[in-house]
Amino acid sequence: MLNDSEAKELLTFLTLETRPDVKSQATEYILGLTASRDGCRYLRTKTDFLKALLTLTADKSVAIVKDCYHALVNLSADETLHQALVKDADILPTLLRNLLDPEYMFSDRICTILSNLSRHERTCKDLFEVLQAQEGVGLAKIVEIFCTEGYNKAAPLHYLGLLLSNLTQLPETRQFILDKERCVVQRLLPYTQYEESVLRRGGVVGTLRNCCFDYVHHEWLLSDAVDILPFLLLPLAGPEELSEEENEGLPVDLQYLPEDKKREEDPDIRKMLIETLLLLSATKPGRKVLKDKNVYPIMREFHKWEKEPDVVAACEKLVQVLIGDEPEGGMENLMEVDIPEDVQQKLKDLDAKEQEQLEKEQQELRKAEEEEKNHQHQQPSEDPQR
Repeated sequence: MLNDSEAKELLTFLTLETRPDVKSQATEYILGLTASRDGCRYLRTKTDFLKALLTLTADKSVAIVKDCYHALVNLSADETLHQALVKDADILPTLLRNLLDPEYMFSDRICTILSNLSRHERTCKDLFEVLQAQEGVGLAKIVEIFCTEGYNKAAPLHYLGLLLSNLTQLPETRQFILDKERCVVQRLLPYTQYEESVLRRGGVVGTLRNCCFDYVHHEWLLSDAVDILPFLLLPLAGPEELSEEENEGLPVDLQYLPEDKKREEDPDIRKMLIETLLLLSATKPGRKVLKDKNVYPIMREFHKWEKEPDVVAACEKLVQVLIGDEPEGGMENLMEVDIPEDVQQKLKDLDAKEQEQLEKEQQELRKAEEEEKNHQHQQPSEDPQR
């Protein structure tokens, strides 16, 4: 790492007025530092470098600006730097101002930085406060940008979905999205089937799942005013042929699906969709809607098809709710039920078993990849002189 005098000298090169070739070498060096954890932690104590990187995002050289944003992305991926980045008076306002520019070519990198900084609740709240205080920005503007196709021709802005998902950790964001007068949730629903981007789909599904923790809105979400159920079920439905009776009980969009119908390809999104259905089934009215709308046949066929253990486990939990009797005592809300200690332990054991199985499969996959890599290295190379 640099000593204090070397750091001070390097900082003098990170200005807009510095000669381009010198400035380029300086930014490349900083970018190299951010590629390692030790380098990131070192820069955490050198906040002047963070300010310099931000300043150089306005440089005339595209290459220099690209390196600066790349460095900021790396820094934002390190949780120990989050406070330094969100507490700086200029960083978030500058990033948000640039994000609003429909011609700004580095908006995707800004989205990545913002989604990184909003992963944890503490800095997510800081970011939210700046977002709401920034003139011309706010949650309403973020949703508008996200839902405007081609808002920025140079950047698809898919990572805004992850930002929205992270922001729904906060009750203030969930309240905004679930506001009956704003119709925000209705604008987001079609993106559960957005084929062009798994990031955008996953961000929206994560947003919906988080919003469903607020169970007081379940009846409204399942009503005709929102009709959330088909948007959650359709990505889980396959081409399997159901009986006429089963089809007729389903929402119209789920009836008689074509033979080429494909399910959601990403297992994490499939799991989040099921978790959202589970949350909706926590309340008695929600369970009634899911049962009346014949969700069970869709999940039955999904269970036969699904291969990922953790997704299968989530599916089985939902199926148990769908085929089970109502809890004794007419419990209205399962989210408010005190679970007996022995049942809690069984659930913990089940989760531990699922995690153990997942880790075992990941180890086997890594082992297979390593063996394949070693096998490739052992192959004799051809003689170029021949």
